Amino acid sequence: MSAFENGDSAGGARAETAQGIDCSTPLTATAARDIAAAGYRFAARYLVPPPYAWKRLTKAEAAAIQSAGLAIVSVFETAANRAAGGASAGRSDGAAAYREAQAVGQPAGSAIYFAVDYDARAQDYDAIEAYLQAAAAQIPGYEAGVYGSYAVVEEMARRGACRHFWQTYAWSGGRQSSRANIYQYRNNVQVASIAVDLNRSYGNEGWWGLRGGDHHMSKEDAEKIIRFLSAAWFAAADQASRDEFNRLANEVRKAAGLPSV
Repeated sequence: MSAFENGDSAGGARAETAQGIDCSTPLTATAARDIAAAGYRFAARYLVPPPYAWKRLTKAEAAAIQSAGLAIVSVFETAANRAAGGASAGRSDGAAAYREAQAVGQPAGSAIYFAVDYDARAQDYDAIEAYLQAAAAQIPGYEAGVYGSYAVVEEMARRGACRHFWQTYAWSGGRQSSRANIYQYRNNVQVASIAVDLNRSYGNEGWWGLRGGDHHMSKEDAEKIIRFLSAAWFAAADQASRDEFNRLANEVRKAAGLPSV
């Protein structure tokens, strides 16, 4: 079926972009290749200062991940409930995350997710918002995201506290937010002999990597271009022309991190 025969609108069910993993174990070149060979397309790893070296992403590891064809999702987490520390914690963590991002060569325009890795309640939301806003102010050139439960993602999205959202199924009561760019749906699975968590993504992930899917076009711009290509597809005089418009539409999707059709 053509990419345009069902209308190709932005509405309807969410389209999955890719499957990926997150883990605290640093990935060797061999492990990264095995993870890619298993069908995963991104790996989430930790930007953390030297005291957390056991889970810290290094420049050499980032290069190995990219060489395997995986995109990288950057996440900052020290203590699980660190975000409850509010603005002062956010300023400190944002500055630390920025230093680590620069050290591993993370490109500008990509995201750094800050973890809310506990069952946060309504009374914590003001502190979490302040934490995220303070952290975002310390990472110039990068975009801030949050990792957390359904309620945290929904509330921080409603407040405009950050631009990217990574939901975990934990503490979510079976609900999945339509705001989530990444959704962590299972923990502690063995892939390439490493304990990982499994994730699926839905676009605008903020990931980065030389080969893993840097996206240089917004979803909104992609959809506008695809609408023009759709009109051209319907007006095309022959199948060869329609096939070419179809190919171009899928190239636009890839540039924006959207799934091909």
